[in-house]
Amino acid sequence: MTFGFVNKENMSLLTDMYELTMAQVYFNENMNKTAIFDFFTREIKNRSYLLNAGLEQVLYYLENMRFTQKDIDFLKSTGKFSDDFLDFLKEFRFGGNVYAIDEGEFVFPNEPVIQVEAPLIEAQIIETFLINTMQISMLTATKAIRCYNEAKGTALVEFGLRRSHGSDAGMKAARNSYIGGFLGTSNVLAGEKFGIPIFGTMAHSFILAHETEEKAFENFAKYYPKNAILLVDTFDTIKGVENAVKTIKKMGLETFKGIRLDSGDILKLSIEARKILDEAGFSEAMIFVSGSLNEYKIKELLKNGAPVNAWGVGTELAVSADLPYLDCAYKLVEYDNKPKMKFSPGKITLPSKKQVFRKYENGVLTEDIIGFYNEKIKGEPLLKLYMEKGKIVCDMPSLNEIKQKALKNFAKLPENLKDIEKNEKFLPKISSKLQDITREFMKKHGILNPPLFF
Repeated sequence: MTFGFVNKENMSLLTDMYELTMAQVYFNENMNKTAIFDFFTREIKNRSYLLNAGLEQVLYYLENMRFTQKDIDFLKSTGKFSDDFLDFLKEFRFGGNVYAIDEGEFVFPNEPVIQVEAPLIEAQIIETFLINTMQISMLTATKAIRCYNEAKGTALVEFGLRRSHGSDAGMKAARNSYIGGFLGTSNVLAGEKFGIPIFGTMAHSFILAHETEEKAFENFAKYYPKNAILLVDTFDTIKGVENAVKTIKKMGLETFKGIRLDSGDILKLSIEARKILDEAGFSEAMIFVSGSLNEYKIKELLKNGAPVNAWGVGTELAVSADLPYLDCAYKLVEYDNKPKMKFSPGKITLPSKKQVFRKYENGVLTEDIIGFYNEKIKGEPLLKLYMEKGKIVCDMPSLNEIKQKALKNFAKLPENLKDIEKNEKFLPKISSKLQDITREFMKKHGILNPPLFF
C-alpha cells in the first residue's frame, strides 16, 4: 500500500516516459549540446490575460531533482534503458540557465514565460514537471484575480481543497489564489507551508450533530467567542439568522463575528439577514457567502446590492471550472546555436533565444514586443536570469511580495482586459528583425508564403 504523494525524494520520476526514452537516444547518439526551450501559452478562448505563478516551485524542482538508487532500480526493471544511461542518470544534476518572467506579472499568448537554456538531455527531461506546475498555477492565480476584481474590496477566502484535483493541486490553488488577491485559505497545510492566513467556519454536520441549532451555535461561540461565524442555512435560513442573534445575546457576547450563507437565494437572504442583524444591534457582524461561487456570481450579487462582506470561493477556483486547462507548450527553439521552428498549422513557434519587451503609457500597459534576446528594443525586458548553471542567482521574493506585485501590475492593465464579460485579444507584436529571420528560415524549409504572425 502506498499514499502516492510526490515529494523531494521521488519527484524526478514525475515525468512522461517519452522524456526518458528520448533522453536515452540523445545519450546514445551523443546529442547533448546546448538547447533552448520556451514555455508559453497559445491563444485562450475566455481569458484576456494570465497571471504568472508557479515559478518558485519549478526552480525548487530544478535545484533539487535527483535520481535516487530506488529510481534507478525501477527504471532498470522496465528493461528500456541501458546501464550506461542509468549510470548517467545517477549523476544527473540540472546545470542549465533559466530565464523567466516574474511571478505576479501578467502574460499573454505566445510570449515565452520561461526559457530554459541547458544541455539537451537536461532541458528535455524537465518538460513534464514544468508544464504540470505552471499550468495549474497560472490557471488558479488568474481565476483568483478575476474574482478579486469583481469582489470590489470585499474579502475572499479560498475554499477549494476538498474538490481540487488531488492534494498537490489543492496546495497550488491555495498559494496562487493568495497571489491573486485572496485574504487566505481553508487549507491548513498551505497555511503552514506558505504562511498564508487560514480561515474556517463550520459544516452542516456540526449543526446536525447537536440536538438543536441554537445549541450548536452556543457550543461553537463558547470556544470561539471572537471568531464565531455561524452557518445559518441548515434548516430555515431566516430562522437560523434569528437563532444566531438569540444565541449571541443569550451568551452576553460583546461582539458577533457574523453568519454564513451557503445556499438558496443569496441576494434575497443576504438582504433579509442584514436587516435582522442591524436591528439586533449587530451592524458589525459580517455576512459570509459560500456555495458554488465564481467571479460572475460575485459580480451579479454585488451589482444587485447584496450586502455581502466576504466570500468563500471553492470548487470553481480550485479547478478553474470555466477554463480547466491551458493550451500551453514547451518547445525547442534552438539547438547547438541553430534556430529551430515548428511549422504545424496554428502551432508555429518562434525560433531562437528571445526577450519580451513591455511598454507603458501613463502607467497603463500598451504593448508587448517579442524580439531576439539581445535586440535593442524600447521597453521593459521581462525575462530575467533566475538560474545560472543550475543555481538560483537572484533573491527570491516572498509570497506577500509576489502578491503585492500582482495587485500593482493588475492596476496597470487596460480596463477592457479586466472585463470578464469580454474576451479581448492582447497579442504581442513580433519585432521586424525576428519576423524577417523567421520568414527566411521558413522559406529555406519550403514554406513559400509564410503566414503573418498572430
